[in-house]
Amino acid sequence: MTRMGMLSHPLLLGFEEIERLVDRAGKGADGGYPPYNIERVAVRDNGSAELLRITLAVAGFTSDQLEITLEDNQLTIRGRQQDDQARDYLYRGIAARQFQRTFVLAEGIEVKNANLVNGLLSIDLVRLEPEKTIRKINIGNGKP
Repeated sequence: MTRMGMLSHPLLLGFEEIERLVDRAGKGADGGYPPYNIERVAVRDNGSAELLRITLAVAGFTSDQLEITLEDNQLTIRGRQQDDQARDYLYRGIAARQFQRTFVLAEGIEVKNANLVNGLLSIDLVRLEPEKTIRKINIGNGKP
């Protein structure tokens, strides 16, 4: 038995990849750590680009302990902290943590830069407006 996807309407052709992206994004949900915001920073006056920002609360992490990768429109942020064996804790309420947070980016969204300031990792994205094209298709009289 085949599974009917949400984009399986007969008039929606070629949207299988979008359905795979939605499935991949759902599997990437890894709880609430680290918390994050996504905001629209600005829209350029001419409407050619939109600026977006993802901000993650990564208190206690240094830039050396963070890694940002982009592969096949999937933005992945990883954080790795090591236990400091030299310390002798009487009480330990702040654990050395590892995390991975994944965002699937649409076509046309590019990563502009990333900054770590006061425990907040900000990743700026640019959404470029695609050029609108109209193409006339000629109808032939021959066989297909």
